[in-house]
Amino acid sequence: MAATIRLTVPAGGAQLAPPMGPTLGQYRLNLMAFCKDFNAQTQKYNPDSLMAITITAFKDNTFEFTVKSPSVIWYLKKAVGVESGSNRPGHVIATTLSIRHIYEIAKI
Repeated sequence: MAATIRLTVPAGGAQLAPPMGPTLGQYRLNLMAFCKDFNAQTQKYNPDSLMAITITAFKDNTFEFTVKSPSVIWYLKKAVGVESGSNRPGHVIATTLSIRHIYEIAKI
């Protein structure tokens, strides 16, 4: 094993452009094969959902990758329609979450 690479990429949005291209290119991985495999594996997700990827690069220029589903925080922000949380956690409330929002997240 040469390296373990962790990236966050939009679903179906793997491209040869930075930051992914140079990051994978320094390990001499087949970028086109990775992009095709990743985009095929994440096509069922919403294109703006951020996927966490762990890529294991081997010394013979092969690789394996695992894709994790979007984080719960991403789903919560998406459900209530906010860009970020509170600037002062514990002091200022950014939004409220209803049972309906939680039900919608649970269905996914």
